[in-house]
Amino acid sequence: MEEREELKSILGYLPVVARSRSLFWPSQAVETLKDLGRGRVNSGEVLFTAISDLRRSLSASSSHPLTPGAADGYALFFDDIMSREESGKWFGEVFPALANLLLRLPSLLQLHYQNAEDTALRLLDSQQPGLVLLSQELISALLGCSLLCLFPVTDRSAKHLPTINFDHLFAALYDSYNQKQESKIWCIIHYFEKITSRMPMGFVSFERKVLPLEPTPLRISYPKAEFWSNSVIPLCRFEVHRSGLIEDQSSGALEVDFANKYIGGGALHRGCVQEEIRFMINPELIASMLFMPSMADNEAIEIVGAERFSNYTGYASSFRFCGDYVDERDSDSLGRRKTRIIAIDALCSPGMKQYKQELLLRETNKAFCGFVPQLGYRENNALVRENELCSVDSTEIQSLDYVDDIGIATGNWGCGAFGGDPEVKTIVQWLAASQARRPFISYYTSGMKALENLDQVSRWIQQHQWTVGDLWDLLVDYSLQRWKGETNEGFFTWLLPSLLASNTDMWD
Repeated sequence: MEEREELKSILGYLPVVARSRSLFWPSQAVETLKDLGRGRVNSGEVLFTAISDLRRSLSASSSHPLTPGAADGYALFFDDIMSREESGKWFGEVFPALANLLLRLPSLLQLHYQNAEDTALRLLDSQQPGLVLLSQELISALLGCSLLCLFPVTDRSAKHLPTINFDHLFAALYDSYNQKQESKIWCIIHYFEKITSRMPMGFVSFERKVLPLEPTPLRISYPKAEFWSNSVIPLCRFEVHRSGLIEDQSSGALEVDFANKYIGGGALHRGCVQEEIRFMINPELIASMLFMPSMADNEAIEIVGAERFSNYTGYASSFRFCGDYVDERDSDSLGRRKTRIIAIDALCSPGMKQYKQELLLRETNKAFCGFVPQLGYRENNALVRENELCSVDSTEIQSLDYVDDIGIATGNWGCGAFGGDPEVKTIVQWLAASQARRPFISYYTSGMKALENLDQVSRWIQQHQWTVGDLWDLLVDYSLQRWKGETNEGFFTWLLPSLLASNTDMWD
């Protein structure tokens, strides 16, 4: 196997080594993995000893110590939290199968590079749009490396890459035990139990989407305020859901991940809000953390095909693992489940600055970057631009003949811990979805009080048949008044004072 450029870009971040056109484990690592495959581990304490042995055989991994408390975290979970029966199954069946899978990682990678063309595993660097297509089997082996903390970490921060090993996840369990951290680990353990029992044979794609800051042929560039103000595109249909969850939508919509700029956020640390929960119930999303550096303001990450494995209840501190989930979503021609997730990171703690036009533009463009199609596939797997996106100014972009039945499923993006204004963020996402020619936006309010009148407001706006430009100009006017202190009203009350003062539905 020739050492391809794609492989060169990622090799320093993988635990395997390349020599003589082959990928392989060092001999000592092979012997340790073979021992693990024979069932030589029977406790969390012994497991961590095996992890340490494996890391010593991989010089790139052993050069950086694991997080203090990781050893105690592995022992706590596997020796104290797991029941005797669960531990027996894990160490007697699941872990040996996982070790044997890891032995096959070099051959799985070689097969991947032999078959992949434009979609090979590589670093998807910032400002470089591209797509990686991985088999679920290869992803499971990569996540096995995360469990055993085998990925080198020395140069990851320099490349703005998030954490990928699981040592912080287990250390946090020991340092400050709580049930939500335990439940996060149960989701991961359940994933390994399922894939070692029956390996899924589909694929997952990971795409970095970029709106170039300068006009570029064949690409939509980063819009300026005039672009939004001049848009004559009609607003898309707006659906309000007062109950339910984004991941449970059944309309085939693109599901928004309320992301950190480092994809995954605190999933492998202590975090347990929207993004982290999604990464636990769909663990294949974690693979993106291996090769996706942090997102800039003009970037988004789209992941298609990640399977869901776990049920859950609660949120944040009340999050609980609730057993198996059978994912019955159909697959596309590439073998990807029709689960489309778009990661977009909102401004963190913007305060009053979020009403400045430059930050309003940033948020709208961030959502637009996520919602507008950029890369696609023909049946012959050749990478192409969907719909021949070839415009750089507002007139040309608006003339795109874009037909697609894939809407947007979203909610209170950037409005929780990030401190965004929920009324403004709702409108921002509606503008972006409409400009991207999405047919509808399904909005899940999660019971947020500030959005109790959203259904009334959205229907009133739709009844007036406003364009994207009309609504953008009103949002800018409101935000300017808010920034100057000329109003303290929320956007909905400012827009429809008589309707919201009476708190009645004019269509009843």
